[in-house]
Amino acid sequence: MVDVGKWPLFTLLGAQEVSPNEAIYITQDDEVFVFGLNCSNCLGTGDSQSTMVPKKLDFLRGKKVVSLSYGSGPHVLLAAEGGELFAWGHNGYSQLGNGTTNQGVSPILVSTNLQNKKITQVACGSHHSLALTHDGEVFAWGYNNCGQVGSGATANQPTPRRVTNCLQGKVVMGIACGQTSSMAVLDNGEVFGWGYNGNGQLGVGNNGNQLTPCRLAALQGLCVLQVRLDSSVHYYHLTCLPDRPAVCLGANTYGQLGTGNKSNQLSPVHIMAEKERIVEIAACHSTHTSACKTQSGQVYMWGQCRGQSIVLPHLTHFSCTDDVFACFATPSVMWRLLSMEHDDFLTVAQSLRKEFDSPETADLKFSVDGKYIHVHKAVLKIRCEHFRSMFQSHWTEDMKEVIEIDQFSYPVYRSFLEFLYTDNVDLPPEDAIGLLDLATSYCENRLKRLCQHIIKRGITVENAFSLLSAAVRYDAEDLEEFCFKFCVNHLTAVTQTAAFWQIDGNMLKEFICRASRCGSFKN
Repeated sequence: MVDVGKWPLFTLLGAQEVSPNEAIYITQDDEVFVFGLNCSNCLGTGDSQSTMVPKKLDFLRGKKVVSLSYGSGPHVLLAAEGGELFAWGHNGYSQLGNGTTNQGVSPILVSTNLQNKKITQVACGSHHSLALTHDGEVFAWGYNNCGQVGSGATANQPTPRRVTNCLQGKVVMGIACGQTSSMAVLDNGEVFGWGYNGNGQLGVGNNGNQLTPCRLAALQGLCVLQVRLDSSVHYYHLTCLPDRPAVCLGANTYGQLGTGNKSNQLSPVHIMAEKERIVEIAACHSTHTSACKTQSGQVYMWGQCRGQSIVLPHLTHFSCTDDVFACFATPSVMWRLLSMEHDDFLTVAQSLRKEFDSPETADLKFSVDGKYIHVHKAVLKIRCEHFRSMFQSHWTEDMKEVIEIDQFSYPVYRSFLEFLYTDNVDLPPEDAIGLLDLATSYCENRLKRLCQHIIKRGITVENAFSLLSAAVRYDAEDLEEFCFKFCVNHLTAVTQTAAFWQIDGNMLKEFICRASRCGSFKN
């Protein structure tokens, strides 16, 4: 199960943390939502505004997504189950395939030269695009400075053009893009590449760019199942048939090949040959990070990880390669489209939260202000020393099914019991004073600190003196100092509130003396 909480941007769905990324997600009802910064209109919302609130792309409603990719601009390609191809975002090099260089502020249907073609896979380079059809044909368009479109020239290609030459009559099963290079895997496992070859990564025996597809001669004899290219550093990894280890080729500045050094490789090198079979290998845009998964489920990572160069595959505690890029790649960018399945399984913490105040499973009730709160003795004994003593030391309460509480209010006591189930407190600062009293009485130090935090966060001119009085009464020194400084800094306004004049005389005298010592009454 993939934990999207590991991806910084998705924390926005539950908290207000800004992260410099964009996200696209599709619901079970095939509705497409986007949120984030919106660089080059890559969200496709029809405008250039960023949004931290997910927005629906109505143009794509009901379109079941089968493939999605993004470029460095960024531009976005999306293939739907019906074979349609949609594009939006940066279009400075016609990478959207609509024959113009106008920005794509919302999704457009790419149809030129693709009539009656069913698109099954898409791939984006920095500023060029690839599409694979159901019949195994490859189409390319966009930026072509290194021949990455495969047309035999270096002129940009404004609309989709079929890649032929050495691919003519062959059936392609998979495509991939580097920053300015392209690759295709055939149905028989052969690999063809074209475009940038400055690091010799195309395996043709030289460093010259290739303007048309060429077979990677250095891989002869290998039946390739999977190709992963890093778009920014011009290298790639390949997984092969079960009896052969993975191989890598190309640039290695950050140790991203996993060979134990940082030397570029102009010919294929086996990696993890001594390990068990690799079933999945990953690299992605904008990072120098690599990862793989073995047949038994072990996940390794190497390359640039949080600014450190790891030159040999390092075993992680992750269960999927996606988590490597979420936690260690900079920036955190997904290397593939993730699929999330609904799971009804609840963790222990979630189960406890769900059963709080549940009459169906509770074995004890507290009666507070005439209202019942349903709890479980076992949970209370595990979570609170006060209740452990109550239920194990022959207190009279141990024999009762209903325990009356009269020293605390219902909101305060309910919040306390809920804290024992959830570790959270949600009370206004005025009620948090009562909970602070309870926490002091029950010797719950962590709860006491949480109450102080709530009070500090909710202090105002109107309630400041009441909160100060409570801090003194419950011996909360840190909170007392905080409230005192607030009152002194807002002295004129605080002294005009009802709470100030309703305070105990001794408390008032102590405050005046203390404020005087701080110089609050100097002319």
